[in-house]
Amino acid sequence: MAELVPIPLPLLLRRAFLEFSREGKIFDLPANKFFRGIPGLDLSVEFHGHRAGTPLGPAAGPHGQLAQNIALSWLGGARIIELKTVQILDELKIPRPCIDAANVGYNVEWSQELKLEQSLREYVKAAMLLEILKASQLAGGTACPTNACSGLPLVGQAVSPANPSDTVFDMSVGYNLEGIRSPRVRSWIASMRNAAPIIDELRAELAGEFQQYRDLPFPTCISDTVSLSTFHGCPAGEIEGIVTFLLVEMGCHVCIKLNPTLLGKEEVVHLLHDVLGYREIELHPPAFENDLQFDEALDLVPRLQRLARRHGRSLSLKFTNTLVVKNHKQVFGDEVMYMSGAPLHVLAMNLVRKFRARMPEPIPISFSGGIDAHNMAAAVAMNFVPVTTCTDLLRPGGYARLSRYLDNLGAEMQRVGASNIAEFVQRYRGQGGDVHTAGLRNTPILVAEATANPRYAWERNKGTPRKIGSKLWLYDCTNCDKCVPVCPNDANFAYETLPVTIEYDNFELMPDGVRRIPGGVLRIVKAHQLANYADACNECGNCDIFCPEDGGPQVEKPRFFGSRETYDADAGANAFYIDWDARTIHGTLECRRYSLAIDPAADRAWFHSADAQVEIRLSDNEVLSWQPATGRLDMLPYLKLKLLMESIGDPRHVHFANVAGLQEKP
Repeated sequence: MAELVPIPLPLLLRRAFLEFSREGKIFDLPANKFFRGIPGLDLSVEFHGHRAGTPLGPAAGPHGQLAQNIALSWLGGARIIELKTVQILDELKIPRPCIDAANVGYNVEWSQELKLEQSLREYVKAAMLLEILKASQLAGGTACPTNACSGLPLVGQAVSPANPSDTVFDMSVGYNLEGIRSPRVRSWIASMRNAAPIIDELRAELAGEFQQYRDLPFPTCISDTVSLSTFHGCPAGEIEGIVTFLLVEMGCHVCIKLNPTLLGKEEVVHLLHDVLGYREIELHPPAFENDLQFDEALDLVPRLQRLARRHGRSLSLKFTNTLVVKNHKQVFGDEVMYMSGAPLHVLAMNLVRKFRARMPEPIPISFSGGIDAHNMAAAVAMNFVPVTTCTDLLRPGGYARLSRYLDNLGAEMQRVGASNIAEFVQRYRGQGGDVHTAGLRNTPILVAEATANPRYAWERNKGTPRKIGSKLWLYDCTNCDKCVPVCPNDANFAYETLPVTIEYDNFELMPDGVRRIPGGVLRIVKAHQLANYADACNECGNCDIFCPEDGGPQVEKPRFFGSRETYDADAGANAFYIDWDARTIHGTLECRRYSLAIDPAADRAWFHSADAQVEIRLSDNEVLSWQPATGRLDMLPYLKLKLLMESIGDPRHVHFANVAGLQEKP
């Protein structure tokens, strides 16, 4: 099943609180990877008049789509959350797999995978989740007592004192004026600016153990900033029309995301092939022909800056979107794909240098393209706000990699004797002057260093994760656990079971009794097992890229659904749903569906297949009664369902598949 199913706010909270108390984690991220600020350093920045606790954020992509993804980004230290791009076409058929971050970074998914209305609720839910995490002190910090958009300081006005927890949500929309002006998208943006009705609906869900958070002063303005994606050949006139609409009619601050094609085909070829050595990457000429041209951008941007000022808004630029290239690999089925990672870093940096050298007046700039823990500080030193990342978080470690970004930034600030970001930009290479001037002076130096740095070249990025030649099965694997953190949605999880070797008989069912017939052996070697929560899995394939074995964890491992409805809609294999109230597990094994209800107090189980309904004694797996009167009973599916229900229900590990059935209150 490739369709994402948002998880209700109470279940997200229940999991966060229980998992933290039992395992010292939230959504599989260990507490020692949470960002709680760096003593003596102020990492805060201003973005469109809002104060954010750090300049770091996820780029619009898989890490800003679901509420748990946004929470994980925030826990790791991201404070400017660029939400996944929405558009009027919200029923896209995205190929699977859609992500390949083996080395460079490629994808074929470029917009939200939820309907507009679902995305709206998910972003509102995420904002409320963060406020509850702050108020609970679970991750440190304090809740914001005021509306994030009321009394908004405009450009040049003072902002409130820094708080490491201060967070800004940044909308991302695309890709044409007609779609963005449509009633549904217009309503979506308006609701992000005033989400009070949705907040009230979600407040009502905060009952029982979470009722104490119902009356928190949740900010009703989730966001009033929009990053406009100019992907897919959006021409200059279209861009101007969209930005004008967003500034004037919707009252939003705007960031224009530019494409690396602005460098021009010759320069991109030179950098990719001659300088970096990525000769296997073939460009897609129509992108260079149809995208915004460099001279058009130089003419357009100052005009839109003046328009923004007249309406009390601000304008910024983002460098850059991914680069459209021809598909030269065997992972995707599409003709083109979108390149990110190390080579994009060099392209985006060079485009910033070219643009800054030609811009007649300063403009705020944010950055995305191959950002990781080792180059974030340099990007911040160029006065980029925010600095966003995506491809690096798709690699082993996942969201836990974020803490190193800020640790390294803090170390660099201390090295140059800076206590805040402005001082850091000014002192990084001893440039002096105001923060804008220092960022400009740092730019050619740092761009030249990045372009010449071998870490971005093909030789350093040609390797791929090693496969060992074995195949994944329902149980047991190498236990590397890489599949858990590389999933942006926290869909893969670990659970514990008892290593067992069960020699079992099958049964011949007859009107007057049962006859044992040869069965087989169910052997589970390891206690540590892995599974998948299918409602949070879009089958992007990233876990398969990094898994040492073949088959894909999202396919071969047990796939658990959050409701009978989503389970019944699935046509795949290894699918399961546990109804904790009825103590029943439903399962699909080798394309056949089964169910097993258990009553431990009565020492009974009731096993249903398409062929038979059987009552079994739990303690010794003895068949007690059956319908129809004759037939053959294969006990292997029964044993698998029984073991899965017992082990998934083990409260030592808290995950999406069992949190609804755990009895302990947070």
